[in-house]
Amino acid sequence: MEILFGLFLGKPLWMWLTFMGLVAVLLVLDLGVFHRESRAIGVSESLVLSAVYISLGVAFGGWIWWTLGAEAGMNYLTGFAIEKALAMDNVFVIAMIFTFFAVPQAYQHRVLFWGIVGVIILRAIMIGLGAALIASFDWVLYLFALFLVATGVKMLIMGDSEYDVASNPVLRIVRKRFNVTDELHGEKFFVRLPTAAGKTATFMTPLFLALVLVEFADVIFAVDSVPAIFAITTDPFIVYTSNIFAILGLRALYFALAAMVHRFHYLKVALAFVLIFIGSKIFAADLLGIEKVPPLLSLGVTFSILISGVLFSLWKTRDEQKA
Repeated sequence: MEILFGLFLGKPLWMWLTFMGLVAVLLVLDLGVFHRESRAIGVSESLVLSAVYISLGVAFGGWIWWTLGAEAGMNYLTGFAIEKALAMDNVFVIAMIFTFFAVPQAYQHRVLFWGIVGVIILRAIMIGLGAALIASFDWVLYLFALFLVATGVKMLIMGDSEYDVASNPVLRIVRKRFNVTDELHGEKFFVRLPTAAGKTATFMTPLFLALVLVEFADVIFAVDSVPAIFAITTDPFIVYTSNIFAILGLRALYFALAAMVHRFHYLKVALAFVLIFIGSKIFAADLLGIEKVPPLLSLGVTFSILISGVLFSLWKTRDEQKA
């Protein structure tokens, strides 16, 4: 029993096992019980599932608040809100990937599910590396902050830019080096087919290529989101759990957002201001001679900017909704 109370990355092992156990149960229920058969998910079902995942994420934040204190709880909720908003922005890219490969709605959930499994592993690696760098070199945190400010300014200047799936370098490399089919084969990622030489070989399907690009897109988005949460807290447990709980609900939320993605045109602007705020508060704390900006202030400003962006987007596109 003593090993369960031993520290792993600053927290007792039992806390990490509790979190990973909860995530494992959610994934098993999702694919093994509720979505055993490939089918399209409607908007209403998507919204209900999203509400469940958001409630679970917030409830976990309440547990952190109760277990680790108010500051840890507020840091978790701030990170959860930022990651959820950035994940919503990721929906635009995922929708383009599915459109490019002509993936039917019935098979999209399978790609998103295994995409989440990949994200859990990739984020653990990236967050582990980030935590190790910050622990060894304090100045890395300032690089993260400067990067966030620069990214936010770039988003404001460039605005919306179309994601070109066809020119993705990963797609070109995979198609050049591996056998790839031109058509889907149901929900299969790989199939055995005859080659021009008369032999049988394993071919990747467009469904697997879609999964590869979804994972690649998450790595690109993680370049923004991981430094953003480290600028809020350097506690690996808070960083990782807030990231994963926000992303878990993305799969459910995707089907609702994809249907009305055009109504969140100004969300990217709000995200840009959030990144600028999160990055600049690191430098502001030094200028004010304080250890850090109060977590409650960070949480309040972040929520205010994101909610304002969502409401303004819905108001500006109200005529489109009527049409």
